[in-house]
Parts: sequence; C-alpha cells; structure tokens
Amino acid sequence: MDGLFVPSISFGMPVLESVRRVTDLVLDVHLMITEPIRYAAQFASAGADIVTFHVEADTPQGIARAIDDVRTAGKRVGLAIKPKTPAEAVAPYISDLDMIVVMTVEPGFGGQKFMADMMPKLEILREFADKLNPRCELEVDGGINPETARLCETHGANVLVAGSDVFKQLDRAGRIAELRGR
Repeated sequence: MDGLFVPSISFGMPVLESVRRVTDLVLDVHLMITEPIRYAAQFASAGADIVTFHVEADTPQGIARAIDDVRTAGKRVGLAIKPKTPAEAVAPYISDLDMIVVMTVEPGFGGQKFMADMMPKLEILREFADKLNPRCELEVDGGINPETARLCETHGANVLVAGSDVFKQLDRAGRIAELRGR
C-alpha cells in the first residue's frame, strides 16, 4: 500500500526479501499502489511468487506492461478489482492472468464487513475465466470467515484470503482448518 491508491502504507521489498529468505511457501503479493508498473518487476525479483495489482491503478497500457513485466520475471500474475469497478474492466486481460482477485471490501483496511453484493460480479468473472482462460484462479479478498468462504466458493471462487478473521482467533490453525472446510 502506497498511501495514494489506498490511504494506508505497508511494507515493501526489503521485508519481502527477508521473508523470502526464511520460507519456501508461496508468497502472494497484492500491490495496492498507483502505477504498479513502477514496482511489479521489483516485487517479483524480491521473492514474490504471485504479483497482483489493481486494474484501477493505471492506464490500460500501464496495466498491460506491468503484466508483461511480471511474466518476464517468470512469476504468476493477478489482477484485482475494487467493489465499484464492473467485472468487464478485467476482461481485456483475462487470457494473460493466473488469477483475478475480487475485493469484497474497499481495499486498504482490515476488518471490514463482507460485501455479499459482489457475488454476481464473482459469477460473471468465473464465466469470463472459464471461457477465456480456464486455468485462471478466482480469489476473493475481504471479510472472509467460514460462512462467507462457503458463499464465495458457491459463486465460483477457488482461492480465499482471510486476514482479520484468522488473526483475531486464539486457535488460528483451527480457524484455518475450518475455513478450508475440515
């Protein structure tokens, strides 16, 4: 988060490099920054396995260049979409994506209430992806808990991001198992 695209500021490449040194887990970096072309390749080089940025964060040419930069770095690429942005905004890029992220909260702050009215958008994007790029994953980020997780899965999501709901639990491993349906 750069304090411009969203009002918050978060960590950058030095922290990512430090985390990469101590784990082999997949690192999925979600850039909430203006003009992601400025940093997409650097985050890929710093250790991200997946680099996602917002369709609203730049011009169509800038978004296409950022996608190419991540691909050239040999990493997976995702495109996120804010709640007020129509699903069709992602359509020109779907064939080049590994993942589409539907935000079910306004990006930038944890702990927000899940926006169930994003489910039709999720269904539209699942249809687009199934037709144009069946390998493309569909992720939901925002307000995920065991109930909303099931709702998202029934509407086409196959990847879920759960932050606040997990971290506020005493038994985080148990909550993660619950979110996974175990």
